[in-house]
Amino acid sequence: MLSDALKETLRGKIAQGEHPREHAVDVMLEIQKRCGYMSDEAMEEAATLLGMSPLELEELATFYDHIYREPVGKYVIRVCDSAVCWMHGHLSVVDHLTSLLGIGMGETTPDGLFTVLPVCCLGYCDRAPAMMINQRIFGQLTPEKIDRVIRRLREEASFDEAE
Repeated sequence: MLSDALKETLRGKIAQGEHPREHAVDVMLEIQKRCGYMSDEAMEEAATLLGMSPLELEELATFYDHIYREPVGKYVIRVCDSAVCWMHGHLSVVDHLTSLLGIGMGETTPDGLFTVLPVCCLGYCDRAPAMMINQRIFGQLTPEKIDRVIRRLREEASFDEAE
């Protein structure tokens, strides 16, 4: 499943550490970056590279919520559902976002562009309510701001496809 070039890159990353296991999360994130998510086959190959059992790697993968064990959209939208965001309109953000995208929480749009997931806290409490798309945080969300962000991402995806 993993290309020889990717395996070689990962071996190099692993060799930089004193113990191979210390790079387990980095290895999974690198595989995910290239493959979209950590499939069972990718978990087995990564475990072999790291000298770990697939179960040990699975335990790490299920602890870190940025490691996906199932396919996700190109843009993963994590909506903060902390107490502060709840107090500042979290439900209206979720309702607007899921209505706009035509999916529920935990689902991916049919075109594979967007996945909406809850996250317990983004640490953006001073700008609540907030969401993070891939690694970019957006705060003080309103329906209009959400519409603009989603529109830009759709345009970006269309531009990427055209190239």
